[in-house]
Amino acid sequence: METLVNSGFSTVTCRFMQSHPTNGQHFRACQVRCMRNNENANSSISEPSRMELEGHHNTEMLQESLHSSVSEQSDLKHNDIWKLFRDAQQNILYLNKQRLAAVEELNKTQKEKRVLMGRIEQLELGTQATIAKGALPKSDKLSICSELLLRIDSMVLTGMISTAEASDLRRVVMDNKVIVGDVFSHIEQKEDAELLAELRPWSDKSKRNAFHIVHICTEMAPVAEVGPLASYVTGLSCALQRKGNLAEVILPKYASLNLKQVKGLRKIGAEFYSFFNGHWHANRIWNGVVDGIGITLIEPVSHSALFNRERIYGYPDDFERFTYFSRASLDYMVKSGKQPDVLHIHNWQTAIIGPLFWDIFVNQGLGSTRLLFTCHGFDSQCLEQPDKLAICGLDPSRLHRSDRLQDNIKKHLINILKGGVVYSNKVVVMSSIQSKSRIIHSLSHGLESTLSIHKHKLLIAPYGFDATAWDPLKDKFLAARYSAEDIKGKAICKVALMQHLGLPGLPSTAVVGCICPEVLEVDLEKLKSAVWLASRKGAQFIFMGASKIPTLTTALASFQKELKDKNVRFINKLDEALSHLIFAGSDIMLCPSFHDPVLQVPLKAMKYGAAPVTLTFNNDGLSSVEHDFESTGSSQYISSVFANMTLSQALDQFKNDQTQWNLKMKDAMSKEFSWDAECYDVHIAAYTSVRNL
Repeated sequence: METLVNSGFSTVTCRFMQSHPTNGQHFRACQVRCMRNNENANSSISEPSRMELEGHHNTEMLQESLHSSVSEQSDLKHNDIWKLFRDAQQNILYLNKQRLAAVEELNKTQKEKRVLMGRIEQLELGTQATIAKGALPKSDKLSICSELLLRIDSMVLTGMISTAEASDLRRVVMDNKVIVGDVFSHIEQKEDAELLAELRPWSDKSKRNAFHIVHICTEMAPVAEVGPLASYVTGLSCALQRKGNLAEVILPKYASLNLKQVKGLRKIGAEFYSFFNGHWHANRIWNGVVDGIGITLIEPVSHSALFNRERIYGYPDDFERFTYFSRASLDYMVKSGKQPDVLHIHNWQTAIIGPLFWDIFVNQGLGSTRLLFTCHGFDSQCLEQPDKLAICGLDPSRLHRSDRLQDNIKKHLINILKGGVVYSNKVVVMSSIQSKSRIIHSLSHGLESTLSIHKHKLLIAPYGFDATAWDPLKDKFLAARYSAEDIKGKAICKVALMQHLGLPGLPSTAVVGCICPEVLEVDLEKLKSAVWLASRKGAQFIFMGASKIPTLTTALASFQKELKDKNVRFINKLDEALSHLIFAGSDIMLCPSFHDPVLQVPLKAMKYGAAPVTLTFNNDGLSSVEHDFESTGSSQYISSVFANMTLSQALDQFKNDQTQWNLKMKDAMSKEFSWDAECYDVHIAAYTSVRNL
């Protein structure tokens, strides 16, 4: 900029820097001019004029002013910079604190994760160790409930609680099965007193919404097996518990028991007494769990020889043995305070419980309990002298009557099986092929009049099979799994079976399977006819069975040599894994009978997509016999689809009409024949009926 002091003066120019600190721009050069008076123009130059002095003085002042302004602006800028620096430092410190907090939180989370993963690993190792030892997984709530109920029995026998309180606690356990299973997951680590303290607060919440069933029987799979009773008791009990009910089993403590199958087996310290042969005798109690079912084993102290034998049945004193057990079971129930909805007894061995219950025990705390009697056949009835009833406390004169235990044919004897029919509220006859009418009039073995009088109590129930072990969709033994909805895996299993046994041919070749636990004389002749017929039809034949009779084993080996047929295989042993593959790989399964309560071959065959055909003679080969299928839905289905099919017809249909054959097999596979199906429904109806009496 220019500053004009006086227009008539000579000028003196000086420059200074103008600063603009307010907007942050750089300094800019400025020019100032000082004007000298003309009248002093001739004056010596060496002498400074007043104006010059003043101009110089003003310049110095201006420069000082400018320097002061610059300094002030510089100070302001410096202050602003420091303020920004301090603010930046504070922000950095805050961010560092946040970063440190985040790192600390991350470390904490990672530490918690490591701890959690360690716990999960420990739990997995514990579960694997438990399974490796063969113990029941603690997630099995029904098993825990069964163990807890047995502990309640122990509390009663040791005098810790009364029978009335025991009954209330059992109802608490029954009605809170899921919660109880979680709360008492470590029951084995708790003493009875601790369990009792935890159970008592729940007593007021008890509600009745499930059946409590106690089986008193002489067999139970897999600990004591002879006939169909064993698999029936276990299969039905498991089905009951899967549907929310509670089932318990009381057995004699045989010397031949397979105790390795009993989990958590323990002896209760206290003993109880039962009446036998005019005296009271001590008994020990053992309890444990089998397949999630609580079992109680009764061991006589002074009469240990009654059950300390190689076999379960077949002794001259069987009546005394099982009468002792029956009476002891009822005495134990009273002593332990058990009050089940239904007391379920089986066959003649525990049929004596009927008159014992109503004549002696109904007024000893069992007034609300009812009786259901299961009979697996009327051919074994147990006839005895009437006076033998006195050994268990019964009055022979009251019971030796035609409407009670007197035998219908041999009037001087009593019939123990008849007593079970007469004194039970319901009677279930186990049969997969017979109707009530035919059982009463043709298969009663002298009890026709008794069954006719009590026919309103009779129910017919079919056998079932264990669907947890026999299901092609879950079967661990199969090369491929399959179902009615997706049957492709069956063809893979068929090829695997042929390769395993070295059978030639194509997958389109019909495969006929036959599994028998033991070969009998008549079965061998039927078997030969079936093999010849299958060979003529171009089919492959697989037989699995075993015989303890040397002559039959020799005859079977000779027949195999005689055949010289590369399409036939005989397997002289029972192999579990191979039996599953035979069911899956066969198109047809030969059955000794449709009434097969032990192996249940017809039911398993249909589940695995194979046609069941019975082994019987007729003029042109093999055919089925005529069956009376009036009773059950499963029987009616078998009758309408497979009962009248011969082996020859089955082979022809398989060869000539594959489409229709596959539709028939898929339909059979879709049916439900396990213990959880019709057998369960019949028994639940029976339990409901007797509880409402």
